[in-house]
Amino acid sequence: MLIQQVLDKGYVRLVDHMGSDLTVVNAARVSYAKESTELSEKDIRLIKFLAREGHTSPFRHAILQFEIYAPLMVARQWWKYVVGSAHFEGTGDSLDAWNESSRRYITEEPTFYTPAGDQWRSQPENSKQGSGEPISWELGNKYTNELMEYIEQGIHKYEQALVDGICAEQARLFLPAYGMYVRWFWTASLQSVCHFLNQRLEHDAQKEIQEYAKAILELSKPMFGISLDELLRKDF
Repeated sequence: MLIQQVLDKGYVRLVDHMGSDLTVVNAARVSYAKESTELSEKDIRLIKFLAREGHTSPFRHAILQFEIYAPLMVARQWWKYVVGSAHFEGTGDSLDAWNESSRRYITEEPTFYTPAGDQWRSQPENSKQGSGEPISWELGNKYTNELMEYIEQGIHKYEQALVDGICAEQARLFLPAYGMYVRWFWTASLQSVCHFLNQRLEHDAQKEIQEYAKAILELSKPMFGISLDELLRKDF
């Protein structure tokens, strides 16, 4: 099983994929009724040309499917790439799919992202969003403990509501939302994956989603190493 652990309890798992770097090459060459059976230097040059000149449709014939377990705050940032993919890909129809677990139907034990004492970050000096340098361990540990207490209170109220007969879709209102882990399947074209990576591997992206982007990159490299090298704007 191809899986990368992320944060304290999260992960990214490669569920399935369709294609390889060779898929990109053959999609580009189909108009000439040509097909490669093994990636050659000529094929690599073609991938570089396609990426450099913005001929992106061949990269949409390669597909990756991931299972992701991440805090809700990460999921909601990620979701923007699905909403915008139809416009970005220029196809009129999205090549992304997203199916997420719902607490309307399941009552599995809630799990929450809890930063350790040395993982809290300060506010940035010159920006209204993002974060700055790590804060002191003493202050961080204080807020770790306070967060754990807050989570415990929410879980207690959630479980009591279920016991009292409140439906799961309303009882979940008591759960602290942003740090709660959710699970989803993300299926996307190689081009969409690279668009996500180009933005979320940047140094100014939220650190938590950067860690998930790194996991996506590592899991994608074995099949699409050449294409990733060319479609990503820089070495991450």
